[in-house]
This record gives sequence, structure tokens and C-alpha cells, in this order.
Amino acid sequence: MPLRSTTALLLILGLMMTLGVATDAYAQRKQPNIVLILADDLGYGDLGSFGQQTLKTPRLDAMAKHGMRFTQFYAGCTVCAPSRSVLLTGRHMGRTVVRGNSTAPIVIQPGQPTLASVLKGAGYKTACIGKWGVGTPDNFTNPNDVGFDHFFGYVNMWHAHNFYPEFLIRNGKVVKLDNVVAEKWKPYQDPKLPQAGRGVAVKKGQYAPDLFIEDALSFIKMNKDKPFFLYFAMNVPHANNEAGNKGMDVPDLGEFASKDWPEPEKGFAAMIRNIDRDTGRIVDLLKELGIDKDTLVIFTSDNGPHQEGGHKADFFDSNGPLRGIKRDLTEGGIRVPTVAYWPGTVQPGDDNGTVDDAHWYFGDFMATFAELAGVEPPDGIDSDSFAGPLKGQPREKRWNRKSKMYWEFYERGSAQAVRFGKWKAIRKPMFTGPIELYDMSNDAGEKRDYAKRRPDLAKHAANLLDKMHEPDLNWKVRAPRR
Repeated sequence: MPLRSTTALLLILGLMMTLGVATDAYAQRKQPNIVLILADDLGYGDLGSFGQQTLKTPRLDAMAKHGMRFTQFYAGCTVCAPSRSVLLTGRHMGRTVVRGNSTAPIVIQPGQPTLASVLKGAGYKTACIGKWGVGTPDNFTNPNDVGFDHFFGYVNMWHAHNFYPEFLIRNGKVVKLDNVVAEKWKPYQDPKLPQAGRGVAVKKGQYAPDLFIEDALSFIKMNKDKPFFLYFAMNVPHANNEAGNKGMDVPDLGEFASKDWPEPEKGFAAMIRNIDRDTGRIVDLLKELGIDKDTLVIFTSDNGPHQEGGHKADFFDSNGPLRGIKRDLTEGGIRVPTVAYWPGTVQPGDDNGTVDDAHWYFGDFMATFAELAGVEPPDGIDSDSFAGPLKGQPREKRWNRKSKMYWEFYERGSAQAVRFGKWKAIRKPMFTGPIELYDMSNDAGEKRDYAKRRPDLAKHAANLLDKMHEPDLNWKVRAPRR
């Protein structure tokens, strides 16, 4: 072959290789990093951008102003374990594997698709840092077994009550900390027990939420050059239930120490301050690394506000205009403040940011993240994608959904709820109770029951409630007490 032809061929091959590398790099950049920040028991009214008047959340409010506020976004359930199961599996409460808080080893099993396994299959590095609490695994590797490359935190939910635990779990291994619990809680310090690690510390050396944010920042730094999914599952502002009226435990009350408030409310205020601060640290790092425009950050909460550890939900009006709190299926128990921040993609609107008032819920993360990653979501899920609205694409109709949003709760006599269009129905107890029917387009406080005025809709709601529940031998409704 003549030299000129050989040179031309080499140039063409070199150009193809260069274009191939560029194309691969471009394809990788087309997959956004995803950071999902989950607060624990944060109410709809606890953020300034959602109406909080007393406590300040400047970093989250800035994210809302320059991003998108979802004003009708719902948790998976009204307590943590089932809510997180819905979030991770994309299946609503009538079909997800963990449907309540239980010490039984009912957990997401290896092989069942999760947000982590789907994104890992799409080439993402995945991490869960903080509180797992999806059932009570009888091993330490459950988060890793279902798709997370990295895990650091609490595996069982009772362990997560303790902000100063004697140990944490890192990728299946026990990590000892410089904390000591009171003698009465010593029997719970065997890591293999179902409620291992719970208790109240008498020696406080390392505050777990502070360890979690440092680990989250390290994960981002280590994976800045490849697509990553960080599920940052905080365990605040949950209370340490074992500490009674001293359950809002923080290292420093700071500016709240001098307030004329009950001590638990000072602790709660400090937790809100710390949540805002740590979220801001993540956003700052993304910008510092030059990957903020390549990263979707979503902040939300696993259910409505609690009333535990000495904290009163109405002290700071934590549920805002909504009725009910944690363990209720009224809006205050399941509608949660949700913010999406993605510079250059989520376009800011007016001074309050872009507002999306369509109804979404935790199950929708599965279809959304799969679409953003460029892969097909798993079969058999109850999930609509809101990737389009994030990118500024108009939706067909405000109330249209392909999948149903459904909740059930097995405590306190049991209850069910379903959202269909602008309507929401509640039935308690499950299966046999009367129907309550509310128009969510103008009655977020659920003050006007339309069940008697619209018997046609009440009947339709009852049919939906019957249809959405799939029996599971692990989750049986107890007969109401007489």
C-alpha cells in the first residue's frame, strides 16, 4: 500500500478512535449523577420554601428558588420501613415487600430490582449512606446485596434511633465507635440482634449524622469522573425514642440554646439547621468539582412529622396546612416537602422557583431515574416518570397518571388510601371501614368529605382500594379491638 494511502488510513482510524472516545464520554455525561437526600420524619411545613415561619433553611430554600418545588409529592408510607421499601422497589404499598415496621427478617431480597441495582446495571457507582431501615435484615450486607456498591450506616431502624451508637456497619463489617451506651441498653449491643445498637449514650464521642455527611462527601469526590447514585438517608430529625423526652439529641444547640423553648424543641431546631447545612455542603462540593450541572439533587422526607422524643409537631407547625402527622394517611402523614435541583436543566421560575403541582410519589423514582440513566425500568412496578417535567417538558394533563398511588398502614386499627386524579380516598379500617373522599385540588387540609355527596366516586374509590391490595402472608390485617 502506498505511503500516502497508509497515512490517510491511519488518520481515519485515529479520527474514528478519537470520535469513539468522545462519543463514549458524551454518552457518559448524558447520564446525570443522582443524589437522593432523604430526611427522616421531616414535615411538609418544616422548610422555609414550604411555609416554615420560625426555623431557617436558607440552603434548601435556595435550591427551591433555583430549582423545582413539588407541592403534591407523597412518601411511600406514613412510617419509615415501608416508605423506604416503596422508594427502592418502585412498588406501592399494596405490592411492595416491606409493608410495616417489624423485627421479622422480611426484607428486599437479592435479585429483586431496586433503584441501586437498576442504576448499577446502567454503569453507575452506587452508595447508601445513613439509615437503611428497610425491614430488619438478619445480615449486615442487605444494602450491598440489593445493588449498593458502598454502604455505611445503620442496617436496622432501631439502631438508627441512637445518634451516638457504639458501632455502625460499613459494607457488611462492624465499625466500632467511641461512644458508650448506658448499662440498661448493654444487652442490645450485640450487632446480630434484631434491634441491635439501640439505646442512650452516656459517653458521646462521635455523632453519627456528622460521620455520614463526611462519608457522603468522600464518595462524591471518589466518583466525580463517572456516573454515580448517592442515596443519602439521614436519620434526622427523627427522635431517639429510647431517650424519652430527651430524644432530640444534637452535639450543639448553637443559636437555639438561649431560646425560651422546651429543650426538645431546641434540639429539633438544631437538627433542621444541620439538615440544611449538610445539604448545602453537598451542593457546594458538586459545584467545586465542576459537576453540579451534571448532577440531579432531590431532597425529600420519608413521611410526615413525628411527635416523639419530647418534640411536639405543632410547636413549629411542622405539617403546615395539612391534617395529621406520622402514622396518619391524611396528607400530613404522607405528603412531603420535595425539591429538585439541577442547574442548567431544572429551570428556575419566579422568586419561589418552578412549581410542579402534579401528584407524584416515592414509587416514581424508579421510572424517573431509569429514564434519566437511559435504561428500561423493571417490569411490574407502579411508577410514572417525572423526568420530563424536570427537563421543562409540558405534561399532557395535570391529573394524568398511568400508575396508581396507594397506601396502607397496619397499625392503629389499619387504614388504606388511594389517590386518583384530583381525588383522594381513605378507608379505615382496611377493607371494611367507611370511605372518606377529598378533593385535593382545593382541600389539602381534608376538611370536606364528599363521600355522601358523590356516592359514585366513593364506590369507585372502594373498588380501587380493594384492587390495589395484593395479599401477602407476612402482612395480615388485625381485627379491630372491641
